[in-house]
Amino acid sequence: MSSPNPSQNYLLAALPAAEFEPLATHLELVSLRLGEMLYEPGGQLSHAYFPTTAIVSLHYVMASGASAESAGVGNEGIVGVSLFMGGNTTPSAAVVQTAGHAYRLDSHKLSQEFKRAGPMQQLLLRYTQALMTQMAQTAACNRHHSLEQQLCRWLLLTLDRLPSNDLIMTQELIANMLGVRREGITEAAGNLQRAGVISYRRGHIAVLDRAGLEGRVCECYAVVRTELSRLLSDVRYRQ
Repeated sequence: MSSPNPSQNYLLAALPAAEFEPLATHLELVSLRLGEMLYEPGGQLSHAYFPTTAIVSLHYVMASGASAESAGVGNEGIVGVSLFMGGNTTPSAAVVQTAGHAYRLDSHKLSQEFKRAGPMQQLLLRYTQALMTQMAQTAACNRHHSLEQQLCRWLLLTLDRLPSNDLIMTQELIANMLGVRREGITEAAGNLQRAGVISYRRGHIAVLDRAGLEGRVCECYAVVRTELSRLLSDVRYRQ
């Protein structure tokens, strides 16, 4: 496994060297634990996070305690967009879905960099549009597509942020992400396992046939991936 490096995050890797080097001294490498709360609904955000190997779930919690994921953020993005979009709080929560590393940046430094109206601002605005697309598509998917299709979308988006086809994730956690009952996830995962697409055992999911997974997913996965690629298609990454 390679050593942690800021360039493992696509946004940081896309900054020109002249822009990245002064910023690098302000980046702090942190280890994020599974289930760790990076911020709570309505709480003040003190840092932004650029995940490298960790994945963070953005989700909304209802008054009843029920919750559902609105988007996931991995090495393609940043957690804490409200810091540069005009507010220091958000009604959503950010919880670590997959343990790993991230680089965090003080909120004041991020705001300062954004206001310079340089490459950082352009990257963050483009990524925010992609994040908004993911949120909107997730809402539509949860309303109009089957639970099995939703699970396939979630698995594929998660795989895109990981270096392997293995996920450490219980069915209960997935149910919480999708805002459904665990029994529904058990049935959907069972269908995929019987079809030879995945294997599941004690909180460990292995994708055996990615093409088969892509053949079962709804159009929402492609919409999210295509929009991210379109918005960052002309970005040049540092060597």
